[in-house]
Amino acid sequence: MSQVTWKINTLESNTADGFVSVAHWQATAVDGEHSASAYATVSWAEGTPAIAYDNLTEATVLGWVWESVDKAATEASLAAQIALLKNPVKSTGVPW
Repeated sequence: MSQVTWKINTLESNTADGFVSVAHWQATAVDGEHSASAYATVSWAEGTPAIAYDNLTEATVLGWVWESVDKAATEASLAAQIALLKNPVKSTGVPW
């Protein structure tokens, strides 16, 4: 079974009020020597931030991301990628 790590790579925010408009996230699954990763962004319309920018935590922003991203489906996709790495169905190369 693979271990999945989620992280926020960076945030885009309005400097005037600290409103976070975009979060760049990454999920990485590792199973032994095999790994798979997904990287994407989530964006939000302008509004009043519920939490001051300086008080944000990665856990809070990940919670926001998971409101828009299907966490279980993402992790299942990463597990499927690792399964293909462990048991490939295609190969490349030449026979000589």
